[in-house]
Amino acid sequence: MSVSWFNQFYKEIAESPLSAWLESLPGQIATWQKEQLHGDFNKWVKLLGKLPKTEPSVINTKDKVEFGAADDVSEYTQKQIVGLLKQFMPWRKGPFNVHGIHIDTEWRSDWKWDRVQPHIQSLENRYVLDVGCGSGYHMWRMLGENAKMVVGADPSQLFLMQFQAIKHFNPDPRIHLLPVGAEQLPEKNAFDTVFSMGVLYHRKSPLDFLQQLKNQLRPGGELVLETLVVEGDENTVLMAGDRYAQMRNVWFLPSTDALCLWMTRLGFKHVRVVDLAKTTIEEQRATQWMDSQSLVDFLDPNDHTKTIEGYPAPLRAVIVAER
Repeated sequence: MSVSWFNQFYKEIAESPLSAWLESLPGQIATWQKEQLHGDFNKWVKLLGKLPKTEPSVINTKDKVEFGAADDVSEYTQKQIVGLLKQFMPWRKGPFNVHGIHIDTEWRSDWKWDRVQPHIQSLENRYVLDVGCGSGYHMWRMLGENAKMVVGADPSQLFLMQFQAIKHFNPDPRIHLLPVGAEQLPEKNAFDTVFSMGVLYHRKSPLDFLQQLKNQLRPGGELVLETLVVEGDENTVLMAGDRYAQMRNVWFLPSTDALCLWMTRLGFKHVRVVDLAKTTIEEQRATQWMDSQSLVDFLDPNDHTKTIEGYPAPLRAVIVAER
């Protein structure tokens, strides 16, 4: 089953600016698939195969991600869908609405999209890449802006499964998620717009990562970067100790001035900060679909301006630039 996901993608890109990917990507994906024989992968693929075929009367990706109304399916089928989708918990990025089922994810990713979308070039008829796309919520919203094709890259097995579970209800040929990291993507300068939201601070080498993003853009293409930052001047960069907000894999948190300097040094043009927002405990919280600890547990209980470790609480910036 999983092979067909990627075969469809290869067919779609054969006559596109991404056609050069066909030289290396199928081999990489084949290697990846061989490595998935252990763990939960096969179990998850079987669960995906049990999702009922439905005829959604509603397809909306413009102002939310909604596939199908409650009336399209029986109460039994709706319960069956809920039971299967809950097997793919935790659901972190969303929300999604499927046949009247509200997948209330940990993050209100729609709030982030509302902050980003007004500041970017139109996505109409563009080839769009989302690096570190998670389960693909923002990819669907990019499709809702009439992108020609949206490609997501994220090495997480679970995110791929969540994406395929949602795509089951709207198998649109213009949207695909590849289980690869930024460093594995062929560098062919093919995309009109590249997004990377919530990834930079997880990279040990943030400048190499920014260069990898740049290498995906055609000349004049647009980068939309969203990341954690701290307050300060162009020399301010925080490197947390063992953890930041309980996350182990956080490396560099620059100020917006420092980040803009990094990007300018790498040759990006028209680098500008278009949004700055503190992450609230309303935007990131535990739900029935992600029922473990969330942001409120990672902040100082007596002072929400600090993390539990004493660092500045999460502040997120959106930076837009051109290649």
